[in-house]
Amino acid sequence: MNNNINILAIESSCDETAAAVVKNGRTILSNVISSQIALHTLYGGVVPEIASRKHIEKINQVIKQALSEANVTLQDIDAIGVTYGPGLVGALLVGVAEAKAISYGTGKPLVGVHHIEGHVSANYIEHNDLQPPFLCLIVSGGHTHLVIVKDYGVYEIIGRTRDDAAGEAFDKVARAIGLGYPGGPKIDKLAKEGNKKGIVFPRAHIEGSPYDFSFSGVKSAVLNYLNSCEMKKEEVNRADIAASFQDAVVDVLVRNTIAAAKDFNLDQIAIAGGVAANSALREAMSDGCKEQGIKLCYPSPIYCTDNAAMIGVAAYYEFIKGTRHGLDLNAVPNLKIGQR
Repeated sequence: MNNNINILAIESSCDETAAAVVKNGRTILSNVISSQIALHTLYGGVVPEIASRKHIEKINQVIKQALSEANVTLQDIDAIGVTYGPGLVGALLVGVAEAKAISYGTGKPLVGVHHIEGHVSANYIEHNDLQPPFLCLIVSGGHTHLVIVKDYGVYEIIGRTRDDAAGEAFDKVARAIGLGYPGGPKIDKLAKEGNKKGIVFPRAHIEGSPYDFSFSGVKSAVLNYLNSCEMKKEEVNRADIAASFQDAVVDVLVRNTIAAAKDFNLDQIAIAGGVAANSALREAMSDGCKEQGIKLCYPSPIYCTDNAAMIGVAAYYEFIKGTRHGLDLNAVPNLKIGQR
């Protein structure tokens, strides 16, 4: 008798059309991603209408490829996992409609997955010994949260951004200094050539809420600095700006995360989301955790950005808990963490 549970996972929340097959929640049999970055770079950011159309074009072939690379058929699949929020509503709907169609056609159960919980679950892929409880810093274009992962699929939010998410601030600053889209990786690369102590940008600390974040101040400080240089006809060193801005953001992310881990007596920290691929954040968090004797894990860069493998992992833990969705499952573009 075969006790393995295979999940076919689908992710289409933004501009990546992705499908994966995940065995028993930890083993990735395939992970196929069709990226639209080149397309949206022309517009300086993701155009929702174009993203949705591309998903429709790509989704069947991406799923076929995922099944073929995993060497399985739909008969070998135990459940279909799909991102149903948060994200762009049109983009989400393509994945949700596809997952419902496969579920209906095969009679296999449907499991809707929260996109951000998928990012947290990406940490389980390469860290076999990682299990709750642990603290997770979630940093992406739309989210900056500190959560305690109490159990699989059980989250307590202890900190969040009051304004811009870290990734959003990266994108806006990248645009301001003429780097274009996608901002995060480009700032990370340019910062390596700059002096991170070259310009002092503010670090926000929120009185009474030590685990909350605010990044609109540092973003405004960069814009003001650029304006003042322009008015004084001063030369701008873009590498120094990138490095100093990145240092200010990373500083706050690391400080708040480590303080929370100590205050809540948690000896494991994970980082998740697109910004978790940032090399300066990984380095600073590693140093901070070493100093405090805290264990740190983060996913490989391929599992930090949007992918379906992480959705399959999250779907597996939901599936074994008994979560099932009906054909009335809908896309929820502003789904909150922990919301079901």
